[in-house]
Amino acid sequence: MGAQRAGNKSASSNQSEELEGFGVAVVREEGRWTVKALTPDALTSLSAAETQLRELRSSGAVFGLLDVDDEFFIVLRPAPSGTQLLISDATAAIDYDIAADVLDALHIEIPDIDPDDLDDVEPWEEGDLSVLADLGLPEPVLAVIAAETDLYPDEQLGMIAQRLGFASEFGAALDKLPR
Repeated sequence: MGAQRAGNKSASSNQSEELEGFGVAVVREEGRWTVKALTPDALTSLSAAETQLRELRSSGAVFGLLDVDDEFFIVLRPAPSGTQLLISDATAAIDYDIAADVLDALHIEIPDIDPDDLDDVEPWEEGDLSVLADLGLPEPVLAVIAAETDLYPDEQLGMIAQRLGFASEFGAALDKLPR
């Protein structure tokens, strides 16, 4: 995040380099939560993440949680009317293709900030803070979680999982990921 930015690692110039972080699909069917890993390309391609989530074909709620390079997180929720999106740090669009794709999908211009000045800019979220409201995470609570820039994205996503009641499933899915 802002204070923890690990340098200007550009995903666009290093597409062959695998990013740190993870992507998980979260499904709620018949009152039960299931969390499973997404493939690594979900961290570099918004369309790949959306496709993987749509392929789950659940009758319940389906959404994705992405921790991209331990720098920012994305919540995405595909729907027939379009994908609801939230990115925790809009300035990440300067360095990461997937973040730029999120802003593009939201019809928001990439911030005009010199990459050398990114460490001095406080990150801000963009997108739909009510993306998980119908599941029990009100917009003001998600706003507070996204604003916690002293936390790493996995910690913020863990807070989301805890608030919605799938912390143990989330933790178990993360434990299975190669690290």
